[in-house]
Amino acid sequence: MIKVGDALPAVTLMEYVEVEGNGCSLGPNPVKLPEALAGKTVAVFAVPGAFTPTCSEKHLPGYVAQAEELKAAGVDEIWCLSVNDAFVMGAWGRDQKVAGKVRMIADGDAAFAKATGLTLDLNGKGLGLRANRFSMLVKDGKVATLNVEAPGKFEVSDAGTMLAQAKQG
Repeated sequence: MIKVGDALPAVTLMEYVEVEGNGCSLGPNPVKLPEALAGKTVAVFAVPGAFTPTCSEKHLPGYVAQAEELKAAGVDEIWCLSVNDAFVMGAWGRDQKVAGKVRMIADGDAAFAKATGLTLDLNGKGLGLRANRFSMLVKDGKVATLNVEAPGKFEVSDAGTMLAQAKQG
């Protein structure tokens, strides 16, 4: 499993873009790591699935609510990552009103989850291989903090924990 001090893997994720601009076309656009993280401090949190109860009621809304505080603490961007396709992540972002606050990043084939060792096997429950629930503060492409949840838990990857870690520098 990835650990503090490690660089994030050189994988390409996807993001659904609602408005053309800044070199992005409407629809799914590639997010190439580590280029997308170079020179930035990014709060990345992952959820097992878009539109699922804990993810939609607590995890994502916490980051949306605390986005300004996180940015004031030095976080350049907030990314929500899930093993869903870019269309689903875009729809979930619209539903959760994340525009300008949280980037909805799709790990459609679980490349990031597998490369970091942060997978959650939900085969037999109809969900397949997913990303474990976690959060990490990433500075210039390297993991500065990592908070991995135990199965079925939501205790350490929340926005409040991330905010406290961002404030510590």
